[in-house]
Amino acid sequence: MKFKNPMLNDELSVVLWSFRREFLTVGAFSMVVNLLMLTPTIYMLQIYDRVMMSQSQLTLLVVSLITVFLFAVMAFAEWARSLLLVRTGVKLDQALSQRVFKASFLSYLNPAETTPAKAFSDLTALRQFMTGNGVFAFFDAPWIPIYLAVLFLLHPWLGVMAIVFAFVQGAIAVVGHKAVKEAQLEAGKVQSEAQNFLQSKLRNFEVLSAMGMQSNLYKRWWSKQQKALLQGGIAHQESGVITAISKFVRYAQQSFSLGLGAWLVVRGEISPGAMIAANVMMTRALAPIDLMVSTWPGFLSSKESYERLRALLSFRITRHHKTLTDVPMGQLTLKDLVVRVPGRAKPIVDGVSFTVLPGTVTVVLGPSGSGKSTLARAMLGIWSDFQGEILLDDQPMVQWTRESLGAHVGYLPQDIELFDGSIAENIARIGKVDSVQVIEAAKAAGLHDMILRFPQGYDSRVGQGGAFLSGGQRQRIGLARALYGNPVLVVLDEPNANLDDDGENALMNAVVQLKSRGKTVVLISHRPGVVKVADRLVIMQDGKLVASGPRDGVLAALQQQRQVADPAAPAAA
Repeated sequence: MKFKNPMLNDELSVVLWSFRREFLTVGAFSMVVNLLMLTPTIYMLQIYDRVMMSQSQLTLLVVSLITVFLFAVMAFAEWARSLLLVRTGVKLDQALSQRVFKASFLSYLNPAETTPAKAFSDLTALRQFMTGNGVFAFFDAPWIPIYLAVLFLLHPWLGVMAIVFAFVQGAIAVVGHKAVKEAQLEAGKVQSEAQNFLQSKLRNFEVLSAMGMQSNLYKRWWSKQQKALLQGGIAHQESGVITAISKFVRYAQQSFSLGLGAWLVVRGEISPGAMIAANVMMTRALAPIDLMVSTWPGFLSSKESYERLRALLSFRITRHHKTLTDVPMGQLTLKDLVVRVPGRAKPIVDGVSFTVLPGTVTVVLGPSGSGKSTLARAMLGIWSDFQGEILLDDQPMVQWTRESLGAHVGYLPQDIELFDGSIAENIARIGKVDSVQVIEAAKAAGLHDMILRFPQGYDSRVGQGGAFLSGGQRQRIGLARALYGNPVLVVLDEPNANLDDDGENALMNAVVQLKSRGKTVVLISHRPGVVKVADRLVIMQDGKLVASGPRDGVLAALQQQRQVADPAAPAAA
């Protein structure tokens, strides 16, 4: 029976808790290291107080050999704990990478999460601190009282001096952190703004170059960069003052400990060996504090990363994580669907209900901003904040895992995002390429002959985001990707936006073929030409369902409404 900490109520804490044995082992090695840190002190006491007094070379040899052996054991313990932390870091990354990867995508649907792309930076910061030198300070800190106790045994005044310098160094760390924290946060913020501004504009290189916008862009970027440099300089200057003060205190401690030891030797209260040993011991006692001071910013940074990762991993779309094993029929039903987005009191989709049957084509029409694209995403079950029901074959769509459901769904969004790879890899959804299915999907999209004209055919690279292709080519590859694997539900959002006449004819043929094979097709478009392939029409306006039903009936009803509103309007053709 495994012990489970009842305080662990989030995924990140559970994963970190699973590495408790590794960190306990590191703590055991740290105990050995810190115990053997007393070796130089004991060696000096033996040299000055025993060997120098007895003039015995044999004693010197034996003491030196024992010391060398203990140093070797200490070095092994140092190496072992460092190696263990490195391996723990790799395992920690392996345990969390997949979770963070999936959560990063899901978090784009999270209204509270605005920078999911930082997730892996946070994971790196957390891993580096937990498995780096900074964590040694926390393992070594419990031994400070032991070192202080040894100093008190040598002489009470030596222990008092060590405590005074410990408090001074701790105060410097606290005051210094408060002094530079705001400046460092502001420096990081403005530097991030400058970098994000430039990176976002580099994606639109063609527009910037064609219209000569680089100079204006440079002026805006340089103003942000100057602000970042100025703020960074202020933060570095304030941090430099704290560092200089800390070094002054550290050097003063080393000298004053020797001075106090010499004074006690003159008074005959300690031996010369104790004076030298006390200096080494005091430096060792304050070393963890000094390390904490230097790694404190990293600790705070990793703490913030931990909180962000915990919030990221805690975000969930309500799913039951069932695996869809059978091929669905494809009947899609929406019941009282309401979809909201942050910052808008009014729903984008408000109370929409209709059913799409297999073997039919449903065309969704409406002006821009009527909620058509949001409706498309909601149909596929990828929208998190909704009310009502989205049913596939009378079963809630959100209960299925995306991996098992995605194989039966095809989706062509308005903005086509292709991945840096070959045409075949993009059509195959960045999975294992099934050549037969890739060619079938390309032929269904009317793309096969065009692909064969490329220098490397299906192995031709598309570039980052499809940069090597035209808008129409990207859209047709996106259509082939949506058709790959013979999906039962296909949702096409503005699929003819960038198509020429040949491309639109290929699209219409693909839709007709899907219908003939009993697939469920939902087609969203501004162009009225797609109405001719529709079995049903859904008319959206201002997020609401204006009309829904068989094509001819909806068209007749709309024509009748227009004639009532304007008797002089011509009759429908």
